Amino acid sequence: MRLFSRVEAIEAFPLADFGGHDKPTLAQNESAFAPSPAALEAGRAALARAALYPDPDWNELRSAIAETLGVERGLVLCGAGSMDLISCVVRAYSGPGDEILASAYTYLFVASTAAQAGATYVQVPEDDFAVSVDRLIDAVTPATRIIFLCNPGNPTGTRIGNAEIVRLRASLPAGVLLVVDQAYGEFDDQDPRPVFQLVNEGNTVVLRTLSKAYGLAGLRVGWGLFPADVGREVRKIVNSNNVTGVALAMATAALQDRAYVSDVVRRTAAIRDRLAGRLRDAGLEVPSSFTNFVLVRFSGEAEAVLADERLRAGGLIARKVAGYGLRDCLRITIGREEEMVRVGQILGGLRGESGAI
Repeated sequence: MRLFSRVEAIEAFPLADFGGHDKPTLAQNESAFAPSPAALEAGRAALARAALYPDPDWNELRSAIAETLGVERGLVLCGAGSMDLISCVVRAYSGPGDEILASAYTYLFVASTAAQAGATYVQVPEDDFAVSVDRLIDAVTPATRIIFLCNPGNPTGTRIGNAEIVRLRASLPAGVLLVVDQAYGEFDDQDPRPVFQLVNEGNTVVLRTLSKAYGLAGLRVGWGLFPADVGREVRKIVNSNNVTGVALAMATAALQDRAYVSDVVRRTAAIRDRLAGRLRDAGLEVPSSFTNFVLVRFSGEAEAVLADERLRAGGLIARKVAGYGLRDCLRITIGREEEMVRVGQILGGLRGESGAI
């Protein structure tokens, strides 16, 4: 069967190697905690309506997003995870001959979607695992159509100040679309309003997901704030009925249970910071994280491979990040306290065993 040559040249998006989907893993950045009880109850009730198509305009969910985040309801689009919306933005605003800029450690799915659109994906170096706004500005060319910025970053976990994002937008040509991916935004204690405000000023999109802090990864629900003209064009290629009825009901209830998600974020951050402290005490490099994972840097690729083997032998599956060029690193999702204690013990013991980490 004939394929377009562009499709044949595309590399498949790398999936985590964890051997199955029957239990949580430290490779997927899933929540360590179950969804809100209110969300679970809403999902059970929604199952009775499974014979009906879901609301294609996501009305209740959009209202919950607007109320919870203080944003304009009419600017919200929803997708089957933020990946869905990333793909739609790239297809709507780039093509052959165009460039998509991203910092070196931006979520790799963006590179995959750029290849699908036939656009050139350009990676810009970071400084100490953090996005450099100045480097991004210097890398803009007449061919630049989109700049993707993950804040907090994946797989680094680091963040830059919102004032830097505002400065970036002000320094870009009006014809360049800035996409700010805030998949881990709930773990960032910065006031999000300055970045949300950029959407109202035009040519900026902000994306979020309910897969992380809200614990709904299995339901695939994401949303974004789009300037009216941008949202109108992206909506043309968003699949209708893209979010299931059960997912819509659970996502709406999860957003409305603010106390629950705040507690999940607080507990996750406390476990994360204790793990990071243990690993640093063992002599490992761990950048400050504002997400539900940590990036751990070893002294070389061989030691990262050995650490991965030891963790797997202990039933703990971390994420290799060689696809980002970080062959000397592992990304470790924050799980339950007892799992993180075991991670610290295994990696600390490995240091003593090898004398090299």
